[in-house]
Amino acid sequence: MKLSFHGQAVVKVETADHTILFDPFISGNEKCDLNADTVKADVILLTHGHNDHVGDTVEIAKRNDALVVAPNELANYLASKGLNTHPMHIGGAHEFDFGKVKFTQAFHGSSYTEEDGTIIYTGMPAGILLTVEGKTIYHVGDTGLFSDLKLIGNRNDIDVAFVPIGDNFTMGPEDALVAADWIQAKTVVPIHYNTFPVIEQDPYSFAREVKTGKGIVMEIGGEMEL
Repeated sequence: MKLSFHGQAVVKVETADHTILFDPFISGNEKCDLNADTVKADVILLTHGHNDHVGDTVEIAKRNDALVVAPNELANYLASKGLNTHPMHIGGAHEFDFGKVKFTQAFHGSSYTEEDGTIIYTGMPAGILLTVEGKTIYHVGDTGLFSDLKLIGNRNDIDVAFVPIGDNFTMGPEDALVAADWIQAKTVVPIHYNTFPVIEQDPYSFAREVKTGKGIVMEIGGEMEL
């Protein structure tokens, strides 16, 4: 399968039969190289409801007739917009035709702001373990450092972990290095940085300091075979 990174927390997974998008914040994201009007997706996986993660989900899902898998309240909200959704929650796993999804905890917030300023509560934020074609990908989501990351690492054989390093809204590089040690992934990729001035970081410095597994910086649009 092929993994690619597209800025902020946007990750694309292309398998033999499916294209899976995590947190497709494309429009308004200067760090994203995708086009919301043409990007293909069979499945969209959402970690939480903030606008810079839900992004273009509604438009992409409607155009592609894609399945949206998200925490319960967020899935229900998107279902009210006419999307095909599958609600889940933290600790729950489900086998889909494209692979297995399990939601983990994440310490953050989760709400969606409508164009008129109305704020919609969208449930608990989460991380996502995706197991497909014998490989496990962990999108840690937006979170601070928490000790159960060690438990998640101990209980799962994680091939690639996408870990936020931006600070201010999520873990910064120092905490993310601890998280990487605890997660024990074979490959660690920094995400959620440099989209806004307040989360500017040096991903190469972070990658060099990863001790458990191999730290790799994926450029925007960069791909990795797994």
